[in-house]
Amino acid sequence: MPTPNPQAMDFLLSRRSRPAKTLTGPAPDRAALLPLLTAAARTPDHGKLEPWRFIVLERGALDRVAEAVTARAAALEIEPEQAAKARAAFADSPLCVAVIEVQKQSPKIPPLEQTYSAGAACLALLNAALASGWGANWLTGWASHDRTFVAETLGLAENERVAGFIHIGTETSAPPERPRPDLEAITTWMDA
Repeated sequence: MPTPNPQAMDFLLSRRSRPAKTLTGPAPDRAALLPLLTAAARTPDHGKLEPWRFIVLERGALDRVAEAVTARAAALEIEPEQAAKARAAFADSPLCVAVIEVQKQSPKIPPLEQTYSAGAACLALLNAALASGWGANWLTGWASHDRTFVAETLGLAENERVAGFIHIGTETSAPPERPRPDLEAITTWMDA
């Protein structure tokens, strides 16, 4: 049995995402971000397909994406409040890593397992950022699901989609604890 790591368990039992709108600079530089990406790439990956990749959006790219969100929202006639919220997620972010699900042909690994692995990479990156002392939040939103937007703005291929935008920076305020699931209501014990 592996050696217990009580500090890691304490972190997992108390981890809390930081709302993206409360993040500011500084954000991790490339040297500080590489260990976080390395941790995210250690996510479970049945078949070693690496069904994900990372796009790091730094300040210039964040501004370009924010403008693209505004233009696409207008083309789709999205409500102004929704459009402004989606734009602000990028315009106000100190750094964002787009975790991209990459569906790969496999006779053994079904597409759904690849989707799960991409989601696990999002959580691994989020937790790595939090464990390193950064504020971080995992967002998606309408723009992440709009095929035209992700193809034109992020250069995604047909077999790719956004699993999540992980915003990372310095937290300005600690969020309050929120209600957690009732384990009794969601756990079934089977002994036979």
